[in-house]
Amino acid sequence: MAWILLAAAGLLEVAWAFAMKQSHGFTRLVPSLVTITLMIASFALLAVSMKSLPLGTAYVVWTGIGAIGAFLIGIAVLGEPVNALRIVAALLIVGGLVMMKVSAVT
Repeated sequence: MAWILLAAAGLLEVAWAFAMKQSHGFTRLVPSLVTITLMIASFALLAVSMKSLPLGTAYVVWTGIGAIGAFLIGIAVLGEPVNALRIVAALLIVGGLVMMKVSAVT
């Protein structure tokens, strides 16, 4: 169950990062409130998952999901550039996430 909660926390991190971008530096009220709400929910799920997962594993997986998710949303929704070096960097992050999951004690 901890891994499911951690995955949900990571997906919420992607959502709050996107909402933060839409808030234009917290100058737009609704996206700013969505950002803060999603941040709280993401942190709460991360905290619960850390009850049984090691700190390093949980935190790295959470930030990795957020990083890769934000990278993909940036490309797919915001039209951010794609090039070979960015793809390789993203693949290295995914590889690290897989290694953390495989090596996890619990």
